[in-house]
Amino acid sequence: MRTRTFIVAGLVAALVLAGVASFYASSHPDGLEYVAEKTGFLDRSYDSSAADGPMAGYAVKGVDSPRLAGGLAGVVGVLVTLGLAGGIAYAVRRRQPDDTGQPASERV
Repeated sequence: MRTRTFIVAGLVAALVLAGVASFYASSHPDGLEYVAEKTGFLDRSYDSSAADGPMAGYAVKGVDSPRLAGGLAGVVGVLVTLGLAGGIAYAVRRRQPDDTGQPASERV
């Protein structure tokens, strides 16, 4: 299998999984909220500074369907994560030496 085919297949799988699996995510609160509710300190919590953000609550703001909003948030999250990881990988990649044996970053 070629590298490009492998990368594209992985990207498609990640996007499909993020978009589809979010439809089946639990609507119950996460573990911390559940424990806070059961032990009685949930009422002392406060919203974070990102609570009014465009994807607060694992959903895209402005989309009426909760399932679609969650799926879009998953897809956007995958794309942002892959973009950041790809940018970091590109920035720290090794450069191939030229005919003189020096890497491109060391040539004057």
